[in-house]
Amino acid sequence: MSHIVVIGAGQAGSSLVAKLRKDGFDGDITLIGAEDVLPYQRPPLSKAYLLGEMELERLFLRPASFYADNNITLKLGQRVTGIDTAAKTVSLGDEVVGYDQLALTTGSDPRRLPAAIGGDLEGVHVVRGLGDVDAMAPQVREGARALIVGGGYIGLEAAAVCAKRGVKVTLVEMADRILQRVAAPETSDYFRALHSGHGVDIREATGLERLEGEGGKVTRAVLSGGEVLEVDFVVVGVGITPSTQLAELAGLDLDNGIKVDGQGRTSDASIWAAGDCASFPYRGRRIRLESVPNAIDQAEVVAQNMLGAARDYVAQPWFWSDQYDVKLQIAGLNTGYDTVVTRQGEGLQRSFWYYADGQLVAVDAMNDPRAYMVAKRLIDMGKTADKGVVADPAADLKSLLKA
Repeated sequence: MSHIVVIGAGQAGSSLVAKLRKDGFDGDITLIGAEDVLPYQRPPLSKAYLLGEMELERLFLRPASFYADNNITLKLGQRVTGIDTAAKTVSLGDEVVGYDQLALTTGSDPRRLPAAIGGDLEGVHVVRGLGDVDAMAPQVREGARALIVGGGYIGLEAAAVCAKRGVKVTLVEMADRILQRVAAPETSDYFRALHSGHGVDIREATGLERLEGEGGKVTRAVLSGGEVLEVDFVVVGVGITPSTQLAELAGLDLDNGIKVDGQGRTSDASIWAAGDCASFPYRGRRIRLESVPNAIDQAEVVAQNMLGAARDYVAQPWFWSDQYDVKLQIAGLNTGYDTVVTRQGEGLQRSFWYYADGQLVAVDAMNDPRAYMVAKRLIDMGKTADKGVVADPAADLKSLLKA
């Protein structure tokens, strides 16, 4: 009987094994995860869960009974130490598990501050897994002083949660503006004003020289200009890197992640990859998407292809971020944009439409689900949007779909 092994028990791994069973695979399935809890959703960790608004059980993607009822073997709290592609086995310490097909859904790892500048002090946190948030939660309390390192979406979401809890927040970003790598200046301006209005002290073009501590715990931060801040804890949000260590040990091709073809197959015909860890062909280039929708959609296509579907994965990138009472929804990829058109709404409602050579390529929509949905449909269909209609708040956006 055929045996499929999946390494990585996150969103992609859980979606992949569920799709295998849904599509009729009746062989053995083993899902291996390094954490000792059931596969869970990560986005609420740094928001509802950290705020105490969501219990642990509500984080789980599927109950334990799902895996038992579907005859899926869970090996949780276990780390794979190696893959033997010739023997088709994976090693978990002294245990060896054979496979006929293998899927890598190993996700990504947060970038950490070097120990040389105090990154290993107690009270310095990253926001990635359940253990990270559980360790940080007791410190997120009214009157505490926090330093957020990094002005991307991870850092801004952490700043929002801390500020809502009454923490005095300072955020430092080395680049000239927050969100510089991922968004237009208009979006940066919007979120700078939003956070400043909630009391967050944003320092752009400012680096962290080092962290200092007493008794092994962080107590001070020295910024690039020499200023010293007294801090109770630090949150590091400086990005993530694809988890490719196992793939590298197995000799698989890498290219900004585990390199897969359009169907999700790696350079080894028996091994597949999906989710944050995988880079794949997209409109003439190779990309890697760090998002829940991509993890689910790509994993389900890989599951189908493991069963012989030979179907290419057609990505339709979309993302979201919740900060205070603002929901940001992003459709498309803004790479190479040359023009941004602003659509003004009431209050905090706003959307920024990105164009490249006259073609709509992406949108950032704040509290504007209609703009998001219209833009996403246009982008998915390969259509553009009349800039005059977009810029006119009185114009009906749905008319763009009929053009």
